[in-house]
Amino acid sequence: MPGKRGTAQPVRGFAALGCWALLLVVLLPVLILQSLDARFGAALAVQCVVVVHTGAALARVLTDVRARVIGFGFWLFAYVWLGLAPLAMLATDAYPRGFMVDAQSAFVTTLVVESGLLAYSAGSAVATWRSSRSSTVLEPLLARRLSPARVLLLCGLALLLAVVLIPGQGGLSAFFLSRQAANEAAAAAEPAGTADRAMAAWALSVPAFWALVALVHVPRFTAGDRTLRGLRWLLLPLLIALNATVNNPISQPRFWAGTVLLALVFSASWLRGPRAFRLGAAAVAAVVLVVFPYSDYFRYDKREPVKVVSLAEQFTSNGDYDAFQQIETGVDYVRTHGFTPTAALGPPLFFVPRAAWPGKPDDAGILLARHAGYTFQNLSAPLWIETYMWAGFPSVIAVFGLIGAVGRRIDDLRHRLRRRRGTLAALLVPAFGFYQLVLLRGSLMAIVGPLALLVCIPILITRKAGRRALPPSASAPAPRAQRDALSLSTGGART
Repeated sequence: MPGKRGTAQPVRGFAALGCWALLLVVLLPVLILQSLDARFGAALAVQCVVVVHTGAALARVLTDVRARVIGFGFWLFAYVWLGLAPLAMLATDAYPRGFMVDAQSAFVTTLVVESGLLAYSAGSAVATWRSSRSSTVLEPLLARRLSPARVLLLCGLALLLAVVLIPGQGGLSAFFLSRQAANEAAAAAEPAGTADRAMAAWALSVPAFWALVALVHVPRFTAGDRTLRGLRWLLLPLLIALNATVNNPISQPRFWAGTVLLALVFSASWLRGPRAFRLGAAAVAAVVLVVFPYSDYFRYDKREPVKVVSLAEQFTSNGDYDAFQQIETGVDYVRTHGFTPTAALGPPLFFVPRAAWPGKPDDAGILLARHAGYTFQNLSAPLWIETYMWAGFPSVIAVFGLIGAVGRRIDDLRHRLRRRRGTLAALLVPAFGFYQLVLLRGSLMAIVGPLALLVCIPILITRKAGRRALPPSASAPAPRAQRDALSLSTGGART
């Protein structure tokens, strides 16, 4: 209402929304189909709906008046891996892997994908409707602030783990080998210890990543932090060197290396605002579409010259885009073997050894690889097919509805806390937002261990926002208007 201060709300740029929608919903799909001899059918018709849905949703995120990191990660994956890539596959009946399904399974696959997307959109809409209400769990959790003492302990632990674990991984040189050479060397050295080596690698990578992020963002005090400043300058180059070693894109999966880089960038204060976030997100989307297909240059020992091909050819020949085909394989698996509700217990109980649980569910990616007859079993199992294998469409709708609601709630809370440095919202949300691409691609059994580390470590190095973080002499009272505007305590640190 005119005359009342503070009632004006930011308005979405409808011209920008129209331009993004034109590009994502019309131009890119037409460009892909134009280069192909399309074969129209029921599955392709539903897939066109999926492309429109994901493209429009991604356009909304890229023009939103709030920085929606969680929403961006989800819709980027859905648009590229389950929108454009399957459009090319279904139009040509060409797939990156050998296992093929009939038209009925392909049609059911498109319905599974769209059901999950609709449930996610509905959950997000419900969360938006309830956004004015406070959260008794998420809000205090995301408002937690970094504890300098705990951050320094984590830095020391990360460096100690490096000293202890790097020799067991083959030494420093092993981190600069191609992934193919590293995997072959690991299999030859310890054929039965692959899982242990993988967990040791994650125990190196994740603490090193969080130690660097936390050290950069630990709150600075107005007085009495000379020792902290000195330790920061001492530890910072060591942690940069450590991360360049254990989290480099040569030996690490590209999705994880990308998560490390993007989390560092998007946790910066200048990228928390909506306008800067929109520019950054647009750049990430462009890189994923244009650069990602060629980012496997370091995966193999024999590196051939980079050959630039069309997007359509990349989608139908590159195994990195096998998500839709893996969902098709899972639909065919269910037709043959039926649903397996007990498999839902596997991810939350991943830490239970098989010796203590003989009937522990197998990794879904391995199950699908065996069903398809592949000799190579380290394959993805997107979240859509994992949930479908549990109980069909009801489990898909329930899981994605919950993910949509929680994801939107987290984005909204991060927006409210965006001006406060050193909060869990500022650090964990960007990391999880981009790690979503790994989570959505699956399989859950393969990534739930690293995911637990990714989430638990930042919680352990933070403390409740209401707890005093400064000596009494170092903290200054905030103006009354500012105190009234803040719903959560800043902990007394100058940020």
